[in-house]
Amino acid sequence: MKNTELIEKLYGGGSLTLDEYTCLIAEHDESDCELLYQYADEVRNRWYGHDVYLRGLVEFSSCCKNDCYYCGLRKSNKKAKRYRLTKEQILECCHEGYELGYRTFVLQSGEDDFYTDEKICDIVSSIKREIDGCAITLSIGEKSYESYKAYFDAGADRYLLRHETADFEHYSKLHPPSLSAKRRQQCLYDLMDIGYQVGTGFMVGSPFQTAWNLAQDMIFLRTLKPHMVGIGPFIAHSDTPFASFDSGTTELTVFMIALIRLTLPKANIPATTALATIDPRGREKGICAGANVCMPNLSPLDIRKKYMLYDEKVCTGDESAQCRACLQRRLESVGFKPVVSIGDCACWNESNA
Repeated sequence: MKNTELIEKLYGGGSLTLDEYTCLIAEHDESDCELLYQYADEVRNRWYGHDVYLRGLVEFSSCCKNDCYYCGLRKSNKKAKRYRLTKEQILECCHEGYELGYRTFVLQSGEDDFYTDEKICDIVSSIKREIDGCAITLSIGEKSYESYKAYFDAGADRYLLRHETADFEHYSKLHPPSLSAKRRQQCLYDLMDIGYQVGTGFMVGSPFQTAWNLAQDMIFLRTLKPHMVGIGPFIAHSDTPFASFDSGTTELTVFMIALIRLTLPKANIPATTALATIDPRGREKGICAGANVCMPNLSPLDIRKKYMLYDEKVCTGDESAQCRACLQRRLESVGFKPVVSIGDCACWNESNA
């Protein structure tokens, strides 16, 4: 089957096999991209119009117990600058974000055991108590079912946990033996079972990745049916074992965004900071290819350059208000409108099939 026929099949609501996804990812050309982006734009507009949901991001700890080979926060990176925000500092970030119009706050950190379940629950419940009508997303890594349930009961609404790669062997090439793809994926199913709005995702162009690996990611997404899918290009960090590897490309990342939009029409899909880092117009390209979410940074200015997952991360020098205004201008330049409501995905409370 020709690539155009595969794209038409997806656009019409059909499903692709692993081999069909692999072929499309490995062998697409410029005309295939144009058709895919056109359809992804139409499908996104069907569910979200030209609204782009803004989430306020608070990166509250750069400490991590894990040693993932690609990450600048890995515990073996002795050059990493570590910090932890207090509950009061996190609340201050959220209050500032509320004044700027944000109604969803994403609390992200390395896997830092300093923040016990009791502390996380206290932070979540305090935000919910002090800021009426907001939604809270946690992105703090792998936890037990009981921990996830405690956060949910405290008021957390959403949880982001990238599966990074669906292929078990590929996963083992990116992570130390203490971490497993099976465990990672089980965490996602636990989160779905508890009732979270769940986000996952993967890196594009990570070391040793093949088109077949990316196709496996698409099959996994179709099976899991997450509410959000966040992908971004792999970007090397100079103080990791993967320092010499080439970064992922804008073209393939945007292609995968569009492919996800056709595969999961109702999902929330961010245009990520990593995409903006490798391409000055990366966010805009992602939005035009089907993405509908952006996550401006609300972290204190003096610590932003310490949360370095990869080199040359953009938007570390702007105040929150400046970042918000800049993003609005960028979105409006391509015909989109920033929206600061809670912005549930279109599949919430109904089947995402």
